Amino acid sequence: MADGFTHADAWIEAARPKTLAAAVSPVCVGTAIAFSDGGIHLPAAMCALLGAVLIQIATNFANDYFDYLKGADTAERKGPLRAAQSGLVKPVHVLRASMVTFLLVFLPGTYIVWRGGWPFIAIGLLSIASGILYTAGPYPLGYTGLADLFVLVFFGPVAVVGTYYLQTLELRGAAPFVASLGPGLPSVALPTVNNLRDAHEDRKANKKTLAVRFGPGFARAEYLFCVIGACVAVPVYFYVRENNLWFMVTPAALVFLAAPAIRTVFTQRDGLALNRTLAQTGGLLLLFSILFSLGWLV
Repeated sequence: MADGFTHADAWIEAARPKTLAAAVSPVCVGTAIAFSDGGIHLPAAMCALLGAVLIQIATNFANDYFDYLKGADTAERKGPLRAAQSGLVKPVHVLRASMVTFLLVFLPGTYIVWRGGWPFIAIGLLSIASGILYTAGPYPLGYTGLADLFVLVFFGPVAVVGTYYLQTLELRGAAPFVASLGPGLPSVALPTVNNLRDAHEDRKANKKTLAVRFGPGFARAEYLFCVIGACVAVPVYFYVRENNLWFMVTPAALVFLAAPAIRTVFTQRDGLALNRTLAQTGGLLLLFSILFSLGWLV
């Protein structure tokens, strides 16, 4: 049992609040672009936000359970507390919490389908399936190196473009697709930090993340690419396209704030230091969505 932690602490950590920015950010960006196009629809935006957060939490519960089941979470892990592995929560209770939370997705999902149409059934079911299969099944995404691609797709184009369409009920140009790389790339940076930190334990558990397959150097380069791509390339593109100086505020602020996290990724091997980087990356993602969204509103 983990010393100093309570049952409530275990449940909070199982929800992995540091990762929830990945669910919130693309909805903010999609909503901001919809607003700039005169198509904002607040009930749809709120349902999209609620659905995204519930799917993220349910996925985190599922990962907690299946990583424990597969032996990836052991006493050697350097990351934050895991509910099932800690002994503070029975593993079956973590699994049940995941199932119940996935079922709750159907509450906002019903409205989303009513407004957006039947394609959103496929989007919702694929999102839920990806959340479960991230660590479950014979070929889980997180154990084969495919997880990074799915994170980019679902927290980038699927979430941003889906949120935009749900409000405007049409697609106008390439802006939502390009903008989706903004939250999508830092969302990939989140598991990249985890994979870099846990590479040794993952290798022993046969969890073949990209950090395990290609080494820590690749993981560090991936992190840098994701952060710089989001903080610099995407805002600069829209500065040139929209001739809006506000878009340059985003890279000016975020590159400065990202520097400590990038430095830690490239210089530290300590698990505690990388845990702080995980929190910093989540904050960076959320701040990106706020600053970048303001560019569409001013």
